[in-house]
Amino acid sequence: MTKTGKFLLMILVVVVFAGVLAGCGGAPKAQLKVYNWGDYIDESVIEEFEEKYNIDVIYDTFATNEEMYVKIKGGGSDYDIAFPSDYMIERMIKEDMLEKINFDNIPNYKYIDDRFKNLAYDPNNEYSVPYMWGTVGIIYNKTMVDEPVDSWQILWDEKYAKQIFMLDSSRDSIGITLKMLGYSLNTRNMDELEQAKQKLIEQKPLVLSYMGDDIKDAMIGGQAALAVVWSGDAVFMKRENPDLEYAIPKEGSNLWFDAMVLLKGSKNKEAAEKFINFLCEPEIAFRNTDYIGYSTPHTEAMKMLDDEILNDSTAYPTDEELERCEVFEALSDVIKEYDRVWTEIKAAN
Repeated sequence: MTKTGKFLLMILVVVVFAGVLAGCGGAPKAQLKVYNWGDYIDESVIEEFEEKYNIDVIYDTFATNEEMYVKIKGGGSDYDIAFPSDYMIERMIKEDMLEKINFDNIPNYKYIDDRFKNLAYDPNNEYSVPYMWGTVGIIYNKTMVDEPVDSWQILWDEKYAKQIFMLDSSRDSIGITLKMLGYSLNTRNMDELEQAKQKLIEQKPLVLSYMGDDIKDAMIGGQAALAVVWSGDAVFMKRENPDLEYAIPKEGSNLWFDAMVLLKGSKNKEAAEKFINFLCEPEIAFRNTDYIGYSTPHTEAMKMLDDEILNDSTAYPTDEELERCEVFEALSDVIKEYDRVWTEIKAAN
C-alpha cells in the first residue's frame, strides 16, 4: 500500500470511530428505578421527566404495601424511590430502610398543604413527601343494590352471595371488619383480631373474588354488586359507569396517605430528588390527580380541579366522615399475628 493509501485509510478509521461515538450519544444516561402502585401515575409525566433531565426511568408496580415491603426487604431490588402508605413508611423508618430527603432539593414541597405534614408516620417531615390520600369504602352498583349502603354489614348479607369483591390486602380487609365489630383497625387485642378472622371466614363463601387493581374493570363491567375499594379508584369507576356509587360506612374506615420515599442505599439520590420535586410541580401534580382520580395534598393542583370533583365526597370527604376514620399504624409488635390471621382466612374452605 502506498503512503497516500495508508493516510487515506487512517482518515477513514478516524471518521468511522467518531461516528460510532456520536451514535452512542457520548456518556450514558443516568437511570432512576421507581416502584409504585399499579396505574398510579400519568405515564406521559414519566416521559416528560426523562426528556427534561435526560434520565431513564425504570418503572415497576406493586399491588399491596406488603408485596412492596417483601421485595425491598429481601434485597433483590435496587429501587431508588417507592410510594408506600403511612403505616408502611413508619415501619420502614423503624427498620432503617429509608434515606432522609434533602428538602433543599425539593423546593416544590412548599405546595404541600400543611394538613399533610407532621403526621404520625413521619412526624418531623424527614423521610417522605405526600403524593395522594383517601379513604376505604364500598362501591356499589345502584341497579343491583336497592337498599342504603351505610354499614359494612352489607358485605355479609347472603342476598349478595358471589356478588362481592374484597380487597386482596390484609390490613384493609381485616381493618374494615374490625371497624364493623366496633374495634380499632389498629387493635393489638388478640381476641378482637380472632373475632375479625372468624367473621371473614364466615363471609368467604359470599365473596366472588379477592382482588387488587382489577376490581376497577370488574365493577365498571357490572360483574358484581359490591366491592371494597380505595376512594380514588371509586372516583375513576364512577366516571366510567354512572350506575356506581361510593359510601364510607357509619362504623368508620381507614384514612390513608401515600407518599414518595427515598430508599436506603439509593445509587441515584440526586435523580430521585429531582423526580420527587418534578411530581410536585403544580401542573404535573394536577395532571396526576386528574388522571388517576385520587385526592391530592397539593394546594395548587387543587385550584385547577373542577368544582364537580371538589364537591364529590368520594374524593374529598366531609369533616364528619373523616372524623369516623382512623389512620393505620405500623403495629410492628403484632404484625406477625395479622399476617397469620390473613393466611388462615385465605386458606379456609
